[in-house]
Amino acid sequence: MKRLLTLSVAMMFVAASSISSAAELKSGIEVGGRPGAYTVNDCTGPNAGKSLCYRCSYGGRPVVNIFAREIDGNVEDLIAQIDEKVGANKDQKMAAFVVHLTDDADKSSAALKKVANAKKIKNTPLTNFEGEAGPSSYKISKDADVTVLMWVKGKVKVNHSFKKGDLSKDKIKKVVNDTSKILN
Repeated sequence: MKRLLTLSVAMMFVAASSISSAAELKSGIEVGGRPGAYTVNDCTGPNAGKSLCYRCSYGGRPVVNIFAREIDGNVEDLIAQIDEKVGANKDQKMAAFVVHLTDDADKSSAALKKVANAKKIKNTPLTNFEGEAGPSSYKISKDADVTVLMWVKGKVKVNHSFKKGDLSKDKIKKVVNDTSKILN
């Protein structure tokens, strides 16, 4: 009987730990990692219509890089709030860019232009990357609908990732508040 009880307790611990680790989504470069160069198609920024590397263009500045597979209302709100934060921190040369991971660049470009106009995005280029997997060195999880990386001086300081439907107003607030970790 004791052996059965011990085995049952052990199985409960294994089940509980696998549930908690399954709930934790890892996507993107880990905190402390270094983001590498990759090319996007700029749809709304100062280089609209061109392909370029914003990671390269921004250098050591404080940067927010949002990867999204779908652009829904919560993602639009996140973009708008990050755009406001960038505008409020121009003196610190804060920058941001959004990367829509897509297999249809033309459709994506049209949708991103609509978002930029509707949300009055002024400081944050909306771009797309052909291929839903994203740049391979960034290790974007196939289970992540949204991945937000923040870095300064080429070192990741913040990493948030969300499954489809997980991004909420409270989580957006936390992401926006975490920009303090890349600002001096």
